Amino acid sequence: MSTIAAIATPNAAGGIGIIRISGDEALTVADKCFKAYSGQKICEMKGYRASYGQIFEEDSPIDEAVVIVYRAPKSYTGENVCEICCHGGLYIMNKVLRLLFTLGAVPAEPGEFTKRAYLNGKMDLAQAESVMNIISASGDAALNAARNTLKGNVSRKIGEISSALITAAAGLAVWADYPDEDIPAVQTGELRKTLVRAKEEITRLILRYDSGKAVTEGVNTVICGKPNVGKSTLMNVLSGCSRSIVTAVAGTTRDVVEETVRVGDIVLRLADTAGIHETPDEVESIGVKMALERMESADLILAVFDVSRELDKEDYSLLESCKDKRCLGIVNKSDMEAKFTQEEIEKYIKECITLSAKNEESFEKIKEKLEKILGTEGLDFTQEILAAERQYNCAKKARECIEEAIYALDSGITADAVNVSIDGAIEELLTLTGKKAKEEIVNEVFSKFCVGK
Repeated sequence: MSTIAAIATPNAAGGIGIIRISGDEALTVADKCFKAYSGQKICEMKGYRASYGQIFEEDSPIDEAVVIVYRAPKSYTGENVCEICCHGGLYIMNKVLRLLFTLGAVPAEPGEFTKRAYLNGKMDLAQAESVMNIISASGDAALNAARNTLKGNVSRKIGEISSALITAAAGLAVWADYPDEDIPAVQTGELRKTLVRAKEEITRLILRYDSGKAVTEGVNTVICGKPNVGKSTLMNVLSGCSRSIVTAVAGTTRDVVEETVRVGDIVLRLADTAGIHETPDEVESIGVKMALERMESADLILAVFDVSRELDKEDYSLLESCKDKRCLGIVNKSDMEAKFTQEEIEKYIKECITLSAKNEESFEKIKEKLEKILGTEGLDFTQEILAAERQYNCAKKARECIEEAIYALDSGITADAVNVSIDGAIEELLTLTGKKAKEEIVNEVFSKFCVGK
């Protein structure tokens, strides 16, 4: 493979900038532009050693730098790796990078360093996906979940499930392929126990993904309700700043105001929408339509009601829309005289809370309810948690195959048919960790990475 190079630090000025080179010729390329004050060549250096010197373009010095060498296979990528630590100005970093390209390196694609680590057996695909989760972690829980996946927790669990299924499939195959041999018949009771156990373990992973996603990726959340019920005040409370305009005038918010906020360990991709009501105002009606569309696509709805006004047909229409959806009903303005009770809202929305959004304690009340609704309450982030939608889909497909195998076994269908379903489950689990992933899947995973990682 070619020798690649990229800036590994953010695209901004800083004290130090790091340019990473990886490949068979990484040390040779660096030697062409770096002169150590000690006189030692980079190609002569042992791994995990650093050298201080200057970067030269032909005979002209560009910058002072520290070069760190990591020799194959004991490097991040499994190849020879060289990191040039120079001053962190954007101009100087790009100048050094362009120089490396003239000396034989080629630009690294997004995620190509981690992709090479995967291809060289330094990590599997599930671990590789956790790398970007570490980079994008917005809190301790998200960081712990990603770190445990990188350490191989998910891969080990998938390996255990796969191993049990492979053993079962092998026993079925031998028994079915050699009927004339003196091979003991497969014990269907034991086989069924193996399949049920595998299904239960995969189901636990799937359930933890839904909860973990609220921490690692965030929840697409919409705040909705009639005009002037306190939606924008709630938005500002959750975001910790005046993100939405708050006035006593109904219909102030006409567009969708978006913000990503963290409520405890939970990340909400929050949208404050226009008040849902009938209106002759053409611009406002567009905002109402956008609010209804956001409700349909949201993972979580925060439905707000003004307790100081009696519920009307528009409130009841909103309540009907929230049925069978993940929703928190918020009975707002509890500091005013109540015209209805929380119990009325609970007829439609299971989880409800009564508060005054402008009071400081409302944040903690909402946090506790959201933890309950999203399943993050008491969730142990040291356990195995799937790190990406791709992994989640593989797990779901594997469970479906196991369910088919159990059904076939219980129905007395031939061993071949049972084994086809078990093989399908094994295939999905091996795809999850990347042991049998197709090239397009691998490319899709790493296309989401940043350049330089």
